Amino acid sequence: MDCSEEVQSISEEASSPMELKKGMSIFIDILRRADKNDDGKLSFDEFKAYFSDGVLTAEELKELFHTIDTHNTDNVDTDELCEYFSQHLGEYENVLAALEDLNLSILKAMDKTKKEYQESTHLEQFVTRFLLKETTNQLHSLQSSLECAMETTAEQTRQEKQGPLKPEALSIQWSGRRSNRRLQRNSSLSPNNPLLSLVNSGVYDEDSQWLTQVNRLQKLIDRLEQKVTSHILIVQRQLAVLEEELEEFRLALRQYMDCACAQTGCLHIAVQRLANESRFILYEFWEHNNVWKNHLQTNYSKTFQRGNVDFLETPEIMTTMLVPASWWVLNNN
Repeated sequence: MDCSEEVQSISEEASSPMELKKGMSIFIDILRRADKNDDGKLSFDEFKAYFSDGVLTAEELKELFHTIDTHNTDNVDTDELCEYFSQHLGEYENVLAALEDLNLSILKAMDKTKKEYQESTHLEQFVTRFLLKETTNQLHSLQSSLECAMETTAEQTRQEKQGPLKPEALSIQWSGRRSNRRLQRNSSLSPNNPLLSLVNSGVYDEDSQWLTQVNRLQKLIDRLEQKVTSHILIVQRQLAVLEEELEEFRLALRQYMDCACAQTGCLHIAVQRLANESRFILYEFWEHNNVWKNHLQTNYSKTFQRGNVDFLETPEIMTTMLVPASWWVLNNN
């Protein structure tokens, strides 16, 4: 199916007997992607596979499924999806409507490009390529903001479910024997704990410092294990700067590094200029991926990115890599 046929298909769906409100056609696409056996409806397994977000439990997903299934058929269809979500869209009703218009506009532009590009002049072809690139950049920028919002809201809900964390609690997934040992340590102050029973019986009343030292050792082991099993994020940014923009770029880079180094979660930033070239390699070390994504949404980061549009000869090349945090610990002790 070419772009023109896809535009026509979308238009036909939008004008189907379902008479969906503007922006609600996204739920036709959702059902199409989630419906693995192509029977036109979602079973609970299909619903769970698509809507599970790592925050809602299986029981909560089951409750949501039956809430949406107003026809009580143990299946969810497009009408039921639209009926449920239309009651909770709020400001996102306008967002979905705008996305529907944007999708149609992009498909029409792509269809026209396909038909006319080859016959265009070199300058007209350049303009087309430039507009495609800038459209992509704008969409990527929006995507980054949305992903950051998704992660932030998901993390906030997780913390609300877990309740206030104890100062020494770790947010790391443990497995195997280490997980069991961790569980035993966390329950060291429970009423059923053998050590606490001994203390209460008076055996260690005169040697409470011993128990304090044991707890300190447990906390130290926790920290060491966290450093061994967690990872840090290394970001490499290659920047090819225009000769006439070198001074302005250096000033902007210095301001960016000063702000980033003061950012919570930034471990280190270093920059290297290649000999006899106006190329710079920037190395950023962050505690974890989410911290870095939050950093990308700060005003100083966005200012640096906008400035690079004028400063750079070619687009920035960015690569990321996760490494064990123990490497960082060993190299900095």
